[in-house]
Amino acid sequence: MSNVKHSAFKYDFLGSDPKAIQRSVSNHLVYTIGKDPYTATEHDWMMAFSHVVRDRLIERWMETQRSFYKHDTKRVYYLSMEFLIGRSLVNSLLNMDIHDASTEALHKLGIELENLRNLEHDAALGNGGLGRLAACFLDSMASLNIPGYGYGIRFEYGMFRQKIENGNQVELPENWLVHDNPWEFPRPEVSYRIRFGGRVMEYQDSTGRRHFDWIEGDVIIAQAYDTPIPGFKNDTVNNLRLWSAKAYEDFDLNQFNRGEYTEAVVGKTLSENISKVLYPNDSSTMNKLLRLKQQYFFVSASLKDILRRFFTDHDELRELPEKVAIQLNDTHPAIAIPEMMRLLMDKHQLEWQQAWETTTRIFSYTNHTLLPEALETWPLNIFERMLPRHLQLILEINRRFLLMLGHLYPDDMDILRRLSIVDESGERRIRMAHLAIIGSHKVNGVSALHSELLRNSTFKDFNCFYPGKIINITNGITPRRWLYQSNKRLAKLICEAIGPEWIGDLDLIKQLEPLADDATFQAEFSAIKQANKSHMADLIKYYLNKQVDPNTLFDVQVKRIHEYKRQLLNLFRAIALYNRLLDNPGSACVPRTILFGGKAAPGYTMAKLIIRLINDVADVIDNDPAVSDRLKIIFIPNYDVTTASDIIPAAELSQQISTAGMEASGTGNMKLALNGALTMGTMDGANVEMLENIGAENIFIFGLTTKDIARLDRQGYDPRYFYESDPILKRVIDMVANGFFSPEDPTRYRMITDSLLHTDHFKVLADFQAYLTISDQADLRYLNPTDWNRMAILNTARMGYFSSDRTINEYAEKVWHVEPVTR
Repeated sequence: MSNVKHSAFKYDFLGSDPKAIQRSVSNHLVYTIGKDPYTATEHDWMMAFSHVVRDRLIERWMETQRSFYKHDTKRVYYLSMEFLIGRSLVNSLLNMDIHDASTEALHKLGIELENLRNLEHDAALGNGGLGRLAACFLDSMASLNIPGYGYGIRFEYGMFRQKIENGNQVELPENWLVHDNPWEFPRPEVSYRIRFGGRVMEYQDSTGRRHFDWIEGDVIIAQAYDTPIPGFKNDTVNNLRLWSAKAYEDFDLNQFNRGEYTEAVVGKTLSENISKVLYPNDSSTMNKLLRLKQQYFFVSASLKDILRRFFTDHDELRELPEKVAIQLNDTHPAIAIPEMMRLLMDKHQLEWQQAWETTTRIFSYTNHTLLPEALETWPLNIFERMLPRHLQLILEINRRFLLMLGHLYPDDMDILRRLSIVDESGERRIRMAHLAIIGSHKVNGVSALHSELLRNSTFKDFNCFYPGKIINITNGITPRRWLYQSNKRLAKLICEAIGPEWIGDLDLIKQLEPLADDATFQAEFSAIKQANKSHMADLIKYYLNKQVDPNTLFDVQVKRIHEYKRQLLNLFRAIALYNRLLDNPGSACVPRTILFGGKAAPGYTMAKLIIRLINDVADVIDNDPAVSDRLKIIFIPNYDVTTASDIIPAAELSQQISTAGMEASGTGNMKLALNGALTMGTMDGANVEMLENIGAENIFIFGLTTKDIARLDRQGYDPRYFYESDPILKRVIDMVANGFFSPEDPTRYRMITDSLLHTDHFKVLADFQAYLTISDQADLRYLNPTDWNRMAILNTARMGYFSSDRTINEYAEKVWHVEPVTR
């Protein structure tokens, strides 16, 4: 408001000592929650305390935003469909360095912080690695004082809450907002109209310039909700802005007055569906349309918001690339490129060339997949119906690009077909990855191998046309969340050994290396792992009512369920180990507990069947007294950030066994290794760089390489050869195919075995024998605790390179060209 006297505006800065925090908790319980200690529930205390923490975030948040304006700094905008930030309470306490003071304050009130922590819901804003990577990047940008903003969707129900019934995955709403979200700030004044459908009206002005107006159609309102993201002990607090869909008109009063109550709110319901669920099952046409609507909805609102912020202090659009960098996290937000062109040309009257140069200087694109089916494409007719102006712009971008390409390759029509944004084979489709590459000034892969395959295979032609555009920036993880917060026992031991500076600079953790041979440190490291395993066993008993022996080897594979991640390979190994115990009951073996966790996409039939098979095999083994004390399989339902924070510190063996050349990077491998789990993996994704950093003697690598797979495919891969020539593998597959694990439905898993025997696209059979061999080698090492503990300590000590701080510094230098801002 212009008439506010800023000089008269004062507010209290809140103390961070135990006494001040205690007073704040008491005040919020009364004045915010409306309760006193006699009537307050534990949840009331949690909400009151969350507001206390939020108050202290707000002070730093406002100071941070003011400093960005004061320095007129270039800002980074990270556009992502997912932000898997998990719980915020303890993370905020640790990053603001008020954890101990808060614990003391609550204790004096008779409240335990751990109890409050367990009441907080995980923010259901993502599914797997893509969303967790985005969350790690937000943490690192704030911790490095990079002026960064996240933009996404405020999903009301997340993806889904996974429940296992009769071995099957059942999807339930993830109602994470049921008790309100104390960390967000609704911004009803920050809202934008988002249009779908309609038509484009073209006309010429008096100078002969063509103009385009996108009119009519349906309009939905995008309303902002802000979540503060604190950096580590630096008083920087960045912002995550999420968009919620609101109806342009809440309901039809005339219909309501006629008694047509359901019909009166149909428009509101359809509008607000956009921000209900992450990745709706896209097996139906309506849900496919909804996914595209979701993508455009958050992208359009975000770009309008970015331009609004830019125009607060600037008038000239030619300055935009000097003040704005936009990172596209995969192809989901790629529609941002034609949307920026629309805004610059249709709303701000730029000519094509200036608009295009501005757009390409602003955008950069991170590719996260090599799988052709995962590279998004959309039918042209859907764009024509839903985003007609954007289709015009995409076709014009493509026309101009193909003209340039044609000049360079005048006699090569095939390269035009390969690189065109429009796939003309069959139903005409828009290739979003091609759009993102053409419209960005930098494109990056997320591991050395992945980027090499992008340049030399997937986007080889683009790499020739745009030499130097495709670069590598290997992914990383934040050590604050994944060691300092998740594994407090180990973090304390490391701090006692080398000091706490590693938390902000993970390269310093290499100072642990000399302690790998220290008997006392080994014993302490091992005792912590054992305590974490006991804690995990207690959780399994409490939540799943299953008994797990913490003295067994904890062998872990936790990640999204997908055929290329090869949970089947791990399961077949388990069946082979089961058979070995049946055949030789007295044989020496390493007792092991195999932990699986992960969700299957609702429409992914094969992945859901794999979950059922895992649970059926687990039941058979668990009910066989001959082996159940030496081999156990547990499927942990509803794998999320909090569950990962329990499992990862307890893991001893980390299964990273994707088909070589199919995992872009992986970050679960990094989290597990940082916490002292040894990796068993293929030469895929970031496993390759982990091998280089950790040392071949401290990791268990097996299986086909990308070159081996290419050679097999050229020769004509025959999975039945491996089935017929390996009696151990044949027995395993026959047991699955013939109903050993599903006697009530013997053919239940024929879909799996038929697929493996006829195509085996992900080379499960080809890698089985090598996998079983390396597993046996790992067991031999495990039988020597001194050797194993030394390897585990070196894994932790050599993970400095895989910090997301290093990753963000590389983006800042190579892509965004931004500088840290300190107050």
